[in-house]
Formats: sequence, structure tokens, C-alpha cells
Amino acid sequence: MTVLYWFRQDRRLADNPALCQAAGLGQRLLPVTMRLEPEQTVWGFERHGPHRLGFEAQALSGLAQALESLGSALYQPKTPGAAGLIELARDVGATHVVCEALSAPEEQAQIQALKGAGLSVLAIEQSALIGHDRLPFAPQDTPDVFSEFRRQIERTPIKPRTPLAAPATLPKPPATINAASRWCANVSPRALDQRSAFAWQTEPWQGDEQSAQAHLARYFEGHWPQHYKQTRNRLSGTHDSTKFSPWLAVGALSAAQIWSALKAHEAKFGANDSTYWIGFELLWRDHFRLIMQRYGAQLFRTQGITVSHSRKHQPSTQGFERWRLGQTGHRLIDAGMRELASTGYLSNRMRQIVASYLIHEMRGHWLAGAAWFEHCLIDFDVHSNQGNWAYIAGVGTDPRAGRQFNPDKQAREHDPDERYRNLWSQP
Repeated sequence: MTVLYWFRQDRRLADNPALCQAAGLGQRLLPVTMRLEPEQTVWGFERHGPHRLGFEAQALSGLAQALESLGSALYQPKTPGAAGLIELARDVGATHVVCEALSAPEEQAQIQALKGAGLSVLAIEQSALIGHDRLPFAPQDTPDVFSEFRRQIERTPIKPRTPLAAPATLPKPPATINAASRWCANVSPRALDQRSAFAWQTEPWQGDEQSAQAHLARYFEGHWPQHYKQTRNRLSGTHDSTKFSPWLAVGALSAAQIWSALKAHEAKFGANDSTYWIGFELLWRDHFRLIMQRYGAQLFRTQGITVSHSRKHQPSTQGFERWRLGQTGHRLIDAGMRELASTGYLSNRMRQIVASYLIHEMRGHWLAGAAWFEHCLIDFDVHSNQGNWAYIAGVGTDPRAGRQFNPDKQAREHDPDERYRNLWSQP
């Protein structure tokens, strides 16, 4: 039997339970990745921007090399989307597809398309820190409010699964596979901006699994985790935050691997509020994934997961364009939008500030802001992105019905010497 293993947001060999299960199902294993289709958003720009595509290409390139070291290879259909996987499966006589489970509507629709074509699909949840079988409630009963979610999780010791080693061997791809279907990079990434806090174009920060593991070891061997809570809200800095999110987003790193390294660090250097806060952030990520599973397409509506949402104003297209281009006239906001466009990265604090400014000051549509982040961010994750934007817009899980940040106050508190504003005063 020939089995297709479809790499989605798990572009790694280590700690990949779904891949290990696929390897034991058939005599032949065909590792595949889906071809993206160029897509224009309703807001007038491409859905996938050059930074995001460039970082994902690095992840896939590293994955392809790792597969080749095991005598396998990475393949990509010529046809975009699920249709390409269906065609490839038919070409090699595969009837089974194994992949990781993702709960966003588009990702769910892809699975349904494969099943509709007669393929047997096994989708395994493996991206969360805490597996669904270890939750103290059913996924559909996930509390809307994060604080209640965290309290229920922390009543008993958090026990993520133990990360798996990479497989030593894999079944060979089918001999009938066309060599022309082998994956190859076809994107031209943006040049490095030397001001970047995450210089993904340089070797230590590239999107592959090897770079991810090197950063994981380097971060937890240093003193940075002991001060994370005090530095995480800084606007620009290589080690002010963990910087795990880009590798988590492309799947070169798993939440379980981070948790394991965090516990080893605490055993060696001691636990404190900062090391706790790193695990706290991983719980936020889990919560957004479960909220997406619970509400699905509702998180892509103007009113979000609320029953009704009456806007006091019509969304301003002009306001959105000024925000997107970094031409609002507010120095802090414009600095953040320039950094985002130039590097594909933005600190968590700046993401909240610029999102609030678009929604509450520029009267822009929160869904447009979420789409622009999807275009730009090298660490785009649909669950966290949509959840965070809805949260700030007051149509998500925030019990206070939205967050509005005073940009002048934020500038005084987080950029008192104007270093960040001066750094990004020009595109």
C-alpha cells in the first residue's frame, strides 16, 4: 500500500507523531506538500506576502534535505490546493492520506475535499501543547475566557506528551512517482533589512528544523528565560522575547519540544515568574486553537463570535490604507507598520498597539487588519491571528469587549527615548 504523508504546519521530522504513524501504514510513503495558489484578498493585496513565502520556503527546503538524508524526498503537485493532492494520489495509486489535524475552516475544507474524492484521511492532532485527550474538558466545552481556561488546566499538573525523536528510516516513495513532482523553491525572498529583530534571511534564523533546534538550545542555555517577563514587552530586540513563534508557525518546532526544553532549563537554573510566563504563552496559543475549533467560521465574520455587533461607524477603507502603508501621522504606529512591511516581523506589544489603532482610531475593519498580518507575518498562524484580532476588536473572547490602547501612552511607556521611532523613521 502507498500512503501520502501531507506536511501541513508540521514541517519537521522530530516530534511528528502523524509522520511516524504514516510510516507504519504502508510499504511506500510519499511525503508531499500542497502547492499554494496565488490569491488576491478582497482588500486588494496578495494573501501570501514575500516574507512569509520566503520563510516557509526555508522550512520546506530544510525538510526536503532531511527527507533526502533518509532516502526519501519531498514532492509537490503541479496543481494547487487539494485538487493537486488528489491528482497525485491517483497517479501513484495511493488510497490513504495521513496529516496533522488543523481546526480552521479552510483547513477543514481541504480534508473534506480529499475524503470527497474517495481518499481515506487520517488527521492527527499534534500541534497543541496539551493533547485533546489530556484536557480536563471536551474541546467543544473550552471556556471562552482565557483566565478560566488556564485555571482549569492548571488545577492538575500540565502533562504534555513527550517529544518523539526523528524517525531513523522511512519507507521509500513509490517508484512510479514523476521526478518532476519533487519540491523545489520558486520564491524570491525580500532582502534583509539590517534593523530586523528576526533576521530570517541569515543562517541562525532561517525557517528550517535545524535552525529551530539550534535556537531552542541556545535560548534555554542562556539567561534570557530568567528575565523573559521583564523584557517581553520591549518593542525591538533579538532576545527580548523567545522568538519561537516563526518556527512554531511553519512547524519546524513543536510546542511539546519547547515545553520539554523549558522544564530542563528550570531544573538547571530554577523556575521563576519569567519561566512560568513562557509556558503561559504556550497556553494562550492552545486556547486560540481550541476557540477556533469551537467557533470555526464565526471568527471570520465582522461580528466574530458575538451574537450581534452594531458598529457606530462604517469601516474606513482610506483609514486602512494609511495604516497599512505606515502613513497615519502617528510616529509610533507608522514605525511599527514600516517594520512589519520591511521584515515580516513585529513584537507582540507593537502588534496589539497597531491593531488597536486601526480599529479604534482609524476606524478600519478588523478583518482587513487580520488579512494584512496574514500577508506579512513570517509567524502567521490562523488560530492566533484571528483570535487576537477579534479579541482587540471586541468580537472575540475578551470579557471586557475589546482592548483600546492609547498610542501616546504606549509610546511613553515602551519607547521613552524614541529609539524605536527613530529606528523606523524611514521605510
